[in-house]
Amino acid sequence: MNISIPILYEDSEVLVLNKPAGLVVHSDGRTKEETLVDWVRAHYPVIARENVGESIVLTGGGEIQKPGVVHRIDRDTSGVIIVAKTHESFLNLKNQFQERTIKKNYKAIVYGFFKEPQGSINRPIGRSASDFRKWSAEYGAKGELRDAVTDYEVLGQGEITIAKTAKTSECIRLSYLDVFPHTGRTHQIRVHLKYAGHPIMGDKLYAPKMPCVLGFKRMALHAFSVTFRTIAGEEKKVSAPLPGDFQAGLAELGLVC
Repeated sequence: MNISIPILYEDSEVLVLNKPAGLVVHSDGRTKEETLVDWVRAHYPVIARENVGESIVLTGGGEIQKPGVVHRIDRDTSGVIIVAKTHESFLNLKNQFQERTIKKNYKAIVYGFFKEPQGSINRPIGRSASDFRKWSAEYGAKGELRDAVTDYEVLGQGEITIAKTAKTSECIRLSYLDVFPHTGRTHQIRVHLKYAGHPIMGDKLYAPKMPCVLGFKRMALHAFSVTFRTIAGEEKKVSAPLPGDFQAGLAELGLVC
């Protein structure tokens, strides 16, 4: 396999991995690319052999196995992801996600300056009426609207000037955020920040016309830390260091990582 995934923490119950940007967590049943699940199968075959976790039954037939996977993060998001090593651990973690007791902290670089240093976005999320790939917190979202809450804190703000033509330029304002999702809806952070008027820099789905700057080749979202409890009730907090593109981008903005 060509995938290299750093292990941030490991014990008899869990693996906590640092997923690189560009890697999908598990197959969607259509593509043949390597996934984080393939890495788990190769390095921890017992997790797959003992059927840890749950699978996804496809509406058109077939089944997607995702051994040990308790939650997922988007392809272009880097950072912390937990993999259960036993079924008992899987059920323990699944319950914590359902009860919303797991604490998640993301770092994001978004467009625009904020008026307030911190805030909370409490908006239900449904399907976008304009694009089947997207979700929406806007008026007119389709289907079941599911409650979603995201807190944020502004860590720093800066601006960068880019050339538009040989004679014109544009000033891009950017904010660096701590983000704390209290629910786990699909694309939640991306959707909520877009709703707030501050989409994530480089998000080609939710901000396709905005310039991607600071040397980023993907959206600027990183799963920084997760806090959970073991089966015995011991609290564990595991963090993933900021990747190189974040460090370089923040330096260009004149902000401290």
